[in-house]
Amino acid sequence: MLKVENVSKEYPTPRGPLKIVSDISLSLSPGDALSIMGPSGSGKSTLLYMMGALEPPTSGTVTLDGQNPFQLKEKELAAFRNREIGFVFQDHCLLPQCSVIENVLTPTLVSSKDGHDTERARLLLTGVGLKDRLEHRPAELSGGEKQRVALARALIMKPQLLLCDEPTGNLDHQAAEVVASLLLELHQQQKTILVVVTHNAELASRFPLRYEVIDQQLRKLS
Repeated sequence: MLKVENVSKEYPTPRGPLKIVSDISLSLSPGDALSIMGPSGSGKSTLLYMMGALEPPTSGTVTLDGQNPFQLKEKELAAFRNREIGFVFQDHCLLPQCSVIENVLTPTLVSSKDGHDTERARLLLTGVGLKDRLEHRPAELSGGEKQRVALARALIMKPQLLLCDEPTGNLDHQAAEVVASLLLELHQQQKTILVVVTHNAELASRFPLRYEVIDQQLRKLS
């Protein structure tokens, strides 16, 4: 379970603290899928990064399966993120010198959880429609295909939590539809906790739980 309890985030500025989000609480269980919308600069990505243990809150707590990752030492925190949280960003962040399957396997190289799980990587890539692209380099793929590789990579460690920041933001409509459908389908198969930040109202509408960040607060949409 993911618990966000009374979380606020602010940054120091010469004119005083700049508050980004204020007193946000949220609880999500395995199988839950949530979209978060909001205008640029509203703090929705900052909230996502706090959920993903990339950015510590100024106040409040974030716990995943009862563990507060911000209480861990730096090396343990990195291992926790790699093991328990999968990330998909707007930019696929693939390694250009590595093949598709090597990119998917990169999280396993620094973990003893599953080792070099080549068979799982093959199954995930087959699941996202790339079984014939295993040895291709990223430069040989379309934008939608690159994002599908990124999705497979995010799931290779069987994470509890899958976080996506504008996962279809750089894609045309057709490619975005494919990635969105695969994202939700794989989420259901893996029973992850899924949180997606997006400007795309059409993508957000496909989620059973829909929120927006407005005036530093998280508000549920009907």
